[in-house]
Amino acid sequence: MLRAGVGAAVRLAAPGWGSPGAAARGKRGYASGQTKVFGRDRIKFIESLVVGDIAELKPNQGTLSLFTNERGGIMDDLIVTSTSDQHLYVVSNAGCRDKDFALMKNKVKEMKAAGCDVDLEVSDNALLALQGPAMARVLQAGVSDSLAKLPFMTSAVMSVFGVPGCRVTRCGYTGEDGVEISVPASRAVELAELLLKDSTVWLAGLAARDSLRLEAGLCLYGNDIDESTTPVEASLIWTLGKRRRAAMDFPGASIILAQIKEKPKRKRVGLTSSGPPIRQHMPILSPEGKAIGEVTSGCPSPCLQKNIAMGYVESDYSKLSTALTVEVRKKSCPALVTKMPFVATNYYTVK
Repeated sequence: MLRAGVGAAVRLAAPGWGSPGAAARGKRGYASGQTKVFGRDRIKFIESLVVGDIAELKPNQGTLSLFTNERGGIMDDLIVTSTSDQHLYVVSNAGCRDKDFALMKNKVKEMKAAGCDVDLEVSDNALLALQGPAMARVLQAGVSDSLAKLPFMTSAVMSVFGVPGCRVTRCGYTGEDGVEISVPASRAVELAELLLKDSTVWLAGLAARDSLRLEAGLCLYGNDIDESTTPVEASLIWTLGKRRRAAMDFPGASIILAQIKEKPKRKRVGLTSSGPPIRQHMPILSPEGKAIGEVTSGCPSPCLQKNIAMGYVESDYSKLSTALTVEVRKKSCPALVTKMPFVATNYYTVK
């Protein structure tokens, strides 16, 4: 499929997973949390809020990172790109827009009072996501830049099907090759309609996005991660920069690093099962019937033709191939702790 998002609820898609085509998805839609961070101290600013090593990014390279609080909880997940235009481009979740902007604005005020050079610009751009196996073919027809030179998690500003000033970032939330296109809101519908002229591009809804991101083992904020979960519990240790760990200079560092050393009490795992679908909030049980956790996301997998889910269990039960059960409508259904991603990802990298 190819999926692109127009607005908060409408998305684009085209055949591709199991059939020819690609997919376009709108993760954040018109209400996306897009900001630009300017100033000499922009790296210092963002690294005071997130766990990643932003200083090590090359021009126009991005990374997934996490806003954390002093308790080590995840306030939001976001993508930070260090642009060649001397600013940081930050994209966070629409659902956390107000919270994220308040966090950043308060930190700017604090740093300015301390004499730092940093400024924040909130963007009103829309964000369209074009995802899937045919993405490069579809998009290449509308851009002069070679997409072969734009690997996963890199970004460039270009004209897209005649709409100037779009920032195209090779990323997405499906596990497939794809891009997210930051476009002036006044021309977002126009661009979406231009993409839809290709017969392989379809609109895609949240159900398609959710099954694809779950097959790829990707967390959804508010379901699988929130302020009560830490990066260690969520199996997101890889987002912590090595230099940042050594410096212990991000919010909640002492708690997060202690969990890495001592192991957390619970851990996010993948689950597969047959029978009725596993859904959010269903209890996860040990073989003896003891409640050991809860499902945070679940659905039937179109690609695997079986039920997949993720959730948190007591760490003693997190080992791969551990047999558990999930309580579905007061009946115990067998489930197996399974490695994620459930379906291999197809991100585009340059060899």
